[in-house]
Amino acid sequence: MRIRTDIFVSALMRRVFSAGGFAAIEHKGAEAAGAVFIRQRLRDGTETLYAPAPQNVFEDPGDATERRFEKRLERQEPARIAEHLSGERRFDSDLWGVELEADDINGLFAVVDAG
Repeated sequence: MRIRTDIFVSALMRRVFSAGGFAAIEHKGAEAAGAVFIRQRLRDGTETLYAPAPQNVFEDPGDATERRFEKRLERQEPARIAEHLSGERRFDSDLWGVELEADDINGLFAVVDAG
């Protein structure tokens, strides 16, 4: 059973704050099962967008309880990230948008290579 989205987002934000970064909810979605998109703001003014990883990256169906993310857009202008998220929201109004200001995301959430 997968952890509720609101609890996952709350835990993610606490991890970011404890690591010395900043996190905020940009868009609140479905509390129980909304998809989470993570927008990482970088010092150089660019952003990286992490999206839910596709199901084919889970080798074992039991692994699906852990939320995993893929890098969707890397070091892009904020307007490009905003445009992409706007399109995702039109498709799925229940998604969550979380913004992070953290130089290092290691250990904050699982990132997989979905390529």
